[in-house]
Amino acid sequence: MQRWRALRDCVVGRVGLVRELRRSFGCSAIGPHELKRARYYEGKGECEGPSRSDLHGVHVFQCRDQLGIIARISKVIAMRGANILNVDLYIDFDGGKQSPVFYARSEFAFDPSQWPRAVMDEDFAELSDHFKAERSIVRVLGSDPDLKLAVLASWQDHCLIDLLHRWQEGELPVNLSCVISNHNRGLNTHVLRFLERHGIPYHYLPTSRGNKREEEILDLVSGTDFLVLARYMQVLSPSFLRGYKKDIINIHHGLLPSFKGANPYRQAYEAGVKLIGATSHFVTEELDDGPIIEQMVDRVSHRDSLHAFATRSENLEKQCLGNAIKYYCEQRILRYSTNKTIIFS
Repeated sequence: MQRWRALRDCVVGRVGLVRELRRSFGCSAIGPHELKRARYYEGKGECEGPSRSDLHGVHVFQCRDQLGIIARISKVIAMRGANILNVDLYIDFDGGKQSPVFYARSEFAFDPSQWPRAVMDEDFAELSDHFKAERSIVRVLGSDPDLKLAVLASWQDHCLIDLLHRWQEGELPVNLSCVISNHNRGLNTHVLRFLERHGIPYHYLPTSRGNKREEEILDLVSGTDFLVLARYMQVLSPSFLRGYKKDIINIHHGLLPSFKGANPYRQAYEAGVKLIGATSHFVTEELDDGPIIEQMVDRVSHRDSLHAFATRSENLEKQCLGNAIKYYCEQRILRYSTNKTIIFS
């Protein structure tokens, strides 16, 4: 009751109100963004948002569901004068088969002079220890080094070219280390001119039924954070996946789990479907059965030819793969259950 009276008495003064709210959550300092918000709600100025000197952080968290998680995450961010921009969460109850699991992704703006990167790591490490978290990842977008990516592609260029142009335009925050292909592109092709202009190595490794060149590929991608298969028409072996040990994202030119394997365009065409699609997913030892990241669809009819199916599907594939890479770099993807993903919007 006393706290509510204090809040009522402080309403006329925004600083007093903010101080009381911060005190209620156990925080001592008043952040500049809270003053801007209070000023905005009083009608005394624009809500300016984060200042230009602020950096943008992302924190991803997974632990057994328990009381006080969101309050504690908010306190960690607020006590350093940072401003929460967005919080997205999900609790997996799994039909009562196991204890509920808590997943969250938080975005925040912060002043690096008030919250140095090393201190931020310590703060979130303490949070992780407190809740015995299975996962606690923090990244500062635009400041931390970009994730290092290698791309594998075969003869079809549409996904590769789209990926390269998205990267050039700054839509994909990755360090593009190399492109590997089992198809020999000519010296004057668009792809090779683009790669040469940007200083990105191109490795031509022709494959055969008895030699997939996987040892050489592993050597080339050993320093990367993840791989993308941009219509790479070779099946990676279980030994390759175990040797790489990191995430691999594939684009499948069909709407999984239907039309797995080869020629999904023809499979869909012969089945007389009314919706065609593309699926981006993580690669696992089971062909085309990894956790799904993104799916896109388009409507077709009996009037569409097999060529029309392929053309329209290629447009979906480009968008679907681009979205998956962006989600991955922005820490929006969390695997859960046996073969599912959470995609935070």
